[in-house]
Amino acid sequence: MIIWPESPKNDTRFCNAAFYLIFTVMKKKITLYFFWALTLFLGCSKDAENNDPSSNGVNKSANLLATGASANDLLANTNYSNLLIEIGYVSGFRPTAEAIATFETFLRARTFKESVEFTYKELSSPNQESLTNEEIAEMESENRTAYNTGNTMALYIYFADAPSENDDKSEGLVTLGAVYRNTSMVIYEATIRELVGNSVTISVADVEAATLNHEFGHLLGLVNLGSDPVNPDHEDTEVDETQGEIGNNHCNVEGCLMRAELQFGGSLAKMMRSNVSKGLAAIPELDAECILDLQSNGGR
Repeated sequence: MIIWPESPKNDTRFCNAAFYLIFTVMKKKITLYFFWALTLFLGCSKDAENNDPSSNGVNKSANLLATGASANDLLANTNYSNLLIEIGYVSGFRPTAEAIATFETFLRARTFKESVEFTYKELSSPNQESLTNEEIAEMESENRTAYNTGNTMALYIYFADAPSENDDKSEGLVTLGAVYRNTSMVIYEATIRELVGNSVTISVADVEAATLNHEFGHLLGLVNLGSDPVNPDHEDTEVDETQGEIGNNHCNVEGCLMRAELQFGGSLAKMMRSNVSKGLAAIPELDAECILDLQSNGGR
C-alpha cells in the first residue's frame, strides 16, 4: 500500500507579522506589553520550528520525500553506506525478533549497505479505534529521532496498536502495512496478530516479515515506483474510471512478494498457507523481474 505525503505548513510570516504589531504598541506601553510580546514571539518561533524540515539543527528534508524517491540511495552505497532503522512501537506491540532478523536478511540480500542497525522506541498508545494516514504522519513527526546524516541513511517504522481507517472487514479487506514517504512505513501490528490468531500454519513473525519485506520493496522503487522496470510488462494493472487501464505499482507474476494482494491480510494469509502446503517457505520471495529492476538501480 502506498500513501503520498503532504507538503509541510509554514507559519513564519504570521509569526513575524504578529511580533511587528506588538512591537509597535510597545512604544507607548513598553512595560505592560514586553512580556506579552516575548511570550507570543517564542510561541510562534516554536510552531515555526516544528514545521521546519531543518528544525533543531537536523535537516529532515531528505526524509520527507515521496515513496520511491530514495530507491537508489537505499539500494547502493554511493551516498549512504549504512542503514539505521528506527522502530517506534506502541507498548505491547513490539515486533518479534524473528521477523526483524528475517527483514535484515532481506535488506542485506538486496542492498549494498555495509551495516544495518535497528533501534527501538517504546511509545504510548494514541488510543484510537483506527488510524488515518495524517495521524500516522503526525505521530512520526512527534516521535522520530533518526534522520539521514553523514553516510547513514535512516528509516522509520511505526508498529501500531490500531487498524487502518481504510479497512473493510465486511469485504475481508484489512491492511497490514503501508509506506507514506521515502523512508517511512507503518505496520498494523494489531491487525497482523488478529489475522494470525491461533493458526498452526503461519506465525505472527512470518506475517510481520512478509509485510515488512513487501512494503520495503516499495521504498526500493518496486514496481515502477522509483526503480524503472527493465521489462515493464511485469507491472500489474487495474482499471481507472478516468484513465482506463493503468499500472498499480505491483507485480503480476504469480507468487511474487510484490503482488498487490500482499497488502491485504486475507490474501497474504492464503498465499502463505499455500506456500507451506507445497513445501515452500511461507514468506514470498521477489521474482526474477523485480530483482532485475533492483539490480538495474544499484541493488543486488
